[in-house]
Amino acid sequence: MTSAQWVDRLAADRSLLERTSTVERVTDLLRQRIIQGELPPGTQLSEVSAKDALGVSRNTLREAFRLLGHERLLEHEMHKGVSVRKPTSADVTDLYRLRRIIEAGAVRNATAAPELVAAVSRAVRAGEQAAADGDWTEVGTANMRFHEALVGLADSPRSNDAMAGLLAELRLAFHVMSTDERGELDPSRTREFYESYVERNRAISEQVAAGELEPAASALEEYLADAEAQLVEAYAARG
Repeated sequence: MTSAQWVDRLAADRSLLERTSTVERVTDLLRQRIIQGELPPGTQLSEVSAKDALGVSRNTLREAFRLLGHERLLEHEMHKGVSVRKPTSADVTDLYRLRRIIEAGAVRNATAAPELVAAVSRAVRAGEQAAADGDWTEVGTANMRFHEALVGLADSPRSNDAMAGLLAELRLAFHVMSTDERGELDPSRTREFYESYVERNRAISEQVAAGELEPAASALEEYLADAEAQLVEAYAARG
């Protein structure tokens, strides 16, 4: 995505921010753009362009950048400014260690709330529809929502907050599975990575709906181990 494109997308989001815009809302908006894959690793974020696009003060934007830096989503380099962070292989290992704790734990401690179970199913259907449409970037976004919904099963606001930051870091890590050796987007690689997980998401969703929580958690742990191995291998290949 070019500089002009991401600025235009932020400008389109301006209507989402009321005059009483807060740092938290700007931070969440930028985080969501990362989760959706619209701000890939290495994207330079012009402070002037972003504040003008969103119609917020420089101080508000700087604080949002600072908070996202603490979440390991942005980084500031002297003489280069703010950019979207590029995760490392060590980051992947630690992210998946935390995923197993949060996601599998949430499934094992899931509530029976129908609306929470329904959210898991909706995310699965969205991924299946995107796959049928051949939109593998959208499959990746639906996959994020699926895992977010799994954590939501625990009905814990703190777990949900932790997962929100985790998902954004994961989307940055997944970028290596969507690009070739030159760092250019390669739709065939995106499909290769996500395709097998569409069916696995369906299977876990059905286990959750049937109240088979321990089998679902075990299947999820195996799933996460496989995904971690793929990512670590991809990072190693890139050196």
